[in-house]
Amino acid sequence: MPTRYRENIHACCDRQLIITVAVNERCLGELGCLWLYPLPEWEKLENTISQLPTLNKMAGKLRRFLIGNATECDMDAQGRLLLPEKLRTFANMDKKLVLVGQLNKFEVWNDSAWQAKEQAWMTEDDNDGLAELGTLSF
Repeated sequence: MPTRYRENIHACCDRQLIITVAVNERCLGELGCLWLYPLPEWEKLENTISQLPTLNKMAGKLRRFLIGNATECDMDAQGRLLLPEKLRTFANMDKKLVLVGQLNKFEVWNDSAWQAKEQAWMTEDDNDGLAELGTLSF
């Protein structure tokens, strides 16, 4: 974990983090990404998912996949995390990883998958969904 995040993570969740599969990336057939949540943010997500209808097929898949693969992951004093082997294998993680901040969570990417994804984003001319952003300005 980069130094700039360590103090905030310690303050917000006493270094308690939850790591799980990145559902949207995997469902799109792309390997190389996991989601890492501070415990309070994970608890909010769990609460939201628990409110989904139990008989809804997609909600069941989400619970089994996202919640079922979630693992507690404590950050040590040096900012290191031990990622479970199952999740490392799932996301094709090797020695070189990239941590990407996403407001309430982090994405942990295999470096080569991140570089390929970043290159694709830079070269694609896809404006799908821009209208949904409404009045957002930069």
